[in-house]
Amino acid sequence: MGAAMATRAHDDDDTRDLIEAGRQVVLAEAAALARLAEAIDERFAAAVRLINRANRRVVVTGMGKSGHVARKLAATLSATGTPAMFLHPAEAAHGDLGMLMPGDVLLVLSNSGSTPEVRPIMRYARTLGCRVIGMAGRAPSPLTEAADLALVLPHAREACPVNIAPTTSTTMMLALGDALAVTVMRQRGMSREGVAVLHPGGSIGASLTPVEELMHTGDRMPLVPSTMAMRDVLVVMTKKSLGIAGVTDVAGKLVGVITDGDLRRHIDRLMDQRAQDVMTANPRTIAAGNFAGDAHVMLAEARITALFVVARDDPRQPLGVLHIHDLARCTMAHASRDWGRP
Repeated sequence: MGAAMATRAHDDDDTRDLIEAGRQVVLAEAAALARLAEAIDERFAAAVRLINRANRRVVVTGMGKSGHVARKLAATLSATGTPAMFLHPAEAAHGDLGMLMPGDVLLVLSNSGSTPEVRPIMRYARTLGCRVIGMAGRAPSPLTEAADLALVLPHAREACPVNIAPTTSTTMMLALGDALAVTVMRQRGMSREGVAVLHPGGSIGASLTPVEELMHTGDRMPLVPSTMAMRDVLVVMTKKSLGIAGVTDVAGKLVGVITDGDLRRHIDRLMDQRAQDVMTANPRTIAAGNFAGDAHVMLAEARITALFVVARDDPRQPLGVLHIHDLARCTMAHASRDWGRP
């Protein structure tokens, strides 16, 4: 018994130590990111303008861990409306330099600022007249001296206990790259509609699906006049099977909704009432032109399962009804498409 208790106590102490070690890593990197935010200056603004004025693409390169960040940055730029590609320095030396073309902007990532593998790419960029942005953790360095524009990361100790493994430095590099991509996106006025075009698949594609593509319209809409007897309303709700009925006035405008919850609240005298007596007035709706992700947030926040889609210029004009199952089917359809299933 004593040995078991000692082992358990040792395990508890070890667990606390492990948790604290993990927290210290996150805190160290968070502190470095705070310093990075303060260090962003007019050189960052100049880099944004340079990328915005590129005639072709942003070609991002880097070696080792910086290369991994560079690959992600190229993907983020492309996903936010800035044509970009990753060029591996080692492959570039074996013929892939041909991917770099006049009009491109070359973005070189190197924490040391002296990575030898990126030098041939920079030399070739010069022969093409490409502008070069360098992102480094040291200045002066060969990279910051040779680039047209240098973005220098603030000095910070690596989160690695022996201050060697790229951790804090790559986190800052990743964050600065995201800042560039998103700021360029804002400067270009990239809209959610534009992002939706670039993300047709996966969970992002599902969340950016217009509600008009998912809603039930026409005869599938459970609409009832405000004076309809509740026994007839129940028939409509049962037939439409959406757990909701929209209540309209004589002009066909939406004045309320009846849900399963409303039915339960009025169960004791339900059959003696009309739709206007049971409905919830001023119901929560979503305007056409919004996305499935917006609808999902509204449903979750209100803890409801369905809502009506209304005209953008007339919040009382029902165009369709959207059920939470429609959103689930949309997400599943995008997932199946990504995996090659019909």
